[in-house]
Amino acid sequence: MFESSHPDRARQITASFDRQGLMHTLGARLGSVESGEVHIHLPMSPAVTQQHGMFHGGVTTTVADSAGGYAALTLLDDGSEVLTVELKVNFLAPARGEELEAVGSVIKSGRTLSVCRLEVYARDGDRSTLVAVGQQTVIRVDA
Repeated sequence: MFESSHPDRARQITASFDRQGLMHTLGARLGSVESGEVHIHLPMSPAVTQQHGMFHGGVTTTVADSAGGYAALTLLDDGSEVLTVELKVNFLAPARGEELEAVGSVIKSGRTLSVCRLEVYARDGDRSTLVAVGQQTVIRVDA
């Protein structure tokens, strides 16, 4: 478990998330924000599907990328932001269900680069299926 360097980081991450036009357009919402881990939820809608009616791989990757970036940000100093410099995602199963839940968790938090684990679950009622996993590297930049 990591300790956040900033006590008000969750509020700042929420404000940042609310400024993301793409997350708003997709209908995504921020879930839990903990030190080193962030969850993002994306409800199913026709706007986020591919031609077979499943969640599109692009939106699956997009919410995973944001979850990981915000997870890294929970551990950085005030005045820091992050940008993704590398991202790898493997799709494991068709993404079908009521919503996606992307979980970003920090593997290594560094002064400049941080590495995050990405997991995306398709939720359908009580059923949860791991549909994608990935790894991401983000770089700290001054706000």
